[in-house]
Amino acid sequence: MAGPTTAERGERQQESAGPPPGPRRLRVPRVRTIIILAVAAVLLLAGSVWVLYGSQWLRVERVSVSGTDVLTPQQVREAADVPVGSPLISVDTAAIEARLRSKLPRIDVVDVVRSWPHGIGLKVVERTPVLIVEKGGKFVEVDGDGVRFATVPQAPKGIPALELTASSSGPGAASLRRFGEDRLVREAVRVAGDIPAVLAKSTRTVKVRSYDDISLELSGGRTVDWGSSEKGAAKGRTLTALMKAASGARHFDVSVPTAPASSGS
Repeated sequence: MAGPTTAERGERQQESAGPPPGPRRLRVPRVRTIIILAVAAVLLLAGSVWVLYGSQWLRVERVSVSGTDVLTPQQVREAADVPVGSPLISVDTAAIEARLRSKLPRIDVVDVVRSWPHGIGLKVVERTPVLIVEKGGKFVEVDGDGVRFATVPQAPKGIPALELTASSSGPGAASLRRFGEDRLVREAVRVAGDIPAVLAKSTRTVKVRSYDDISLELSGGRTVDWGSSEKGAAKGRTLTALMKAASGARHFDVSVPTAPASSGS
């Protein structure tokens, strides 16, 4: 009697091996494991909060100051009023910046930074005067934005005086009403910024009669009709060339830089 064929033997082997394995099932974490992980996360979070807020490890112990020139570091620290001993993470840096700007108008830019683990850094940039205004025997400093930021007993050396002669009843009355005193001060500041470097130290006064009638008084009794603050760079270049060409002149007019003039000797 003949034995089973090859096909029959294959079918029998398949039947004895059973059905093919299906896809593996992912093991679901046990409830106990989930609880342990959750408790660990809560403890880690609580520990972090305690380290930042409750421990003595990360508290303010020192306040450093950089960038001062006229101001002293002690003045900046007192105005900042940093809460020494408080958690470093809870220090309100925006409030410190606001206090510094309010109490010390000389400060132009301030940056309050946390210096881990125990410090607060106060980085300041002071305003620089470009003009001064005499008032009651003292001098008000005006910066490049026209901000009057400090009153000092003595005039800083090398800073021109601002003389605002426009008044409500004088020749510059219309200009004063139209632009206002603050705008005229800013125009004077623009002119001061365009004065050539070779003449800046010899400039004694920037005189403003109206918006388009600004003049300079230089050392040695020399004067310059500047006009408005417009085309300041061109006027500066023209003035430098004109003073070289007419070195003996006492009066210069660059109000129209394409048609300058000089006079006197």
